[in-house]
Amino acid sequence: MIEVAKRVLQIEADAVLALQSRLDDDFCQAVKMIIACEGKVVVTGMGKSGLICQKIAATMASTGTPTFFLHPAEGIHGDLGMLSRGDVVVAASYSGETEEVCRILPVIKRMGLPLIAVSGNPQSTLAIAGDVHLDVSVAEEACPLGLAPTASTTATLAMGDALAVVLLEERGFKAEDFAMFHPGGALGKKLLLRVEDLMHVGDEIPMVAPETLLREALFEITSKKLGVTGVAAAQGELLGVFTDGDLRRIMGQGLESLQQPIKQVMSTAPKRILRHNLAAKALQIMETHSITSLFVFADEESTIPVGIVHLHDLLKSGVV
Repeated sequence: MIEVAKRVLQIEADAVLALQSRLDDDFCQAVKMIIACEGKVVVTGMGKSGLICQKIAATMASTGTPTFFLHPAEGIHGDLGMLSRGDVVVAASYSGETEEVCRILPVIKRMGLPLIAVSGNPQSTLAIAGDVHLDVSVAEEACPLGLAPTASTTATLAMGDALAVVLLEERGFKAEDFAMFHPGGALGKKLLLRVEDLMHVGDEIPMVAPETLLREALFEITSKKLGVTGVAAAQGELLGVFTDGDLRRIMGQGLESLQQPIKQVMSTAPKRILRHNLAAKALQIMETHSITSLFVFADEESTIPVGIVHLHDLLKSGVV
């Protein structure tokens, strides 16, 4: 069983790698056609190719290219009304002769819509009808009978991904743009939640003066329940931080160590985060420096914190 599985993966891997040598001017023209599209990209295909086309359409839509899937069998029974001037059509059929796909080609041509043909046969009806042709032919299917679409559908999917990612790059699509289309789940939280959405503000910020004795600072750390206190000048400028971990190390020197002012034992180079930064960036800083809290500032020049964010806040929000 393992050997058969390995053979399948090898055949499909070879099929994808073989596509590299076929990336030519037609591929570049396909990208330019979609970039210039004033309407929507319509992806169509039948059977297994149709399922792959649905994924291609979903990937394009989520990466900045307005796209939807048109079922060709439904198309010849009225759904061709989805097409409009300014659209670009991407049609996939490995043989290039799928009846339902071929039957909608005259309408596409009559409407003057650019057609990107995706098939494994450059001489097929679909390939000849296309303004450009993307060759996804494979040496063999992974199916030992040579019947079930396996390597060919994998190749089609990979070509679709290549097209979507190149479009993403050409459009200058950024993580912030991606987040707009993915507001749900953990991914959406990582891309949308900002530090200012989670931070503690006002009286919730633990803060003491430099001359505060450690035994008094202990009450601030305990009452604010964040395991840390900032040390600020009279004008509010953050001078340093002192954590419960620092406290445990100091306590090892004896109770008399609690009588010293906090300025003598505070950390004078506290890590910081800006309020507009993504919460995921706060998590990255915490993990890098093995800390659990970050003081939040309005901008790079500011020295007065506007809040504080704790690892627990990130955990509760679902960012972690």
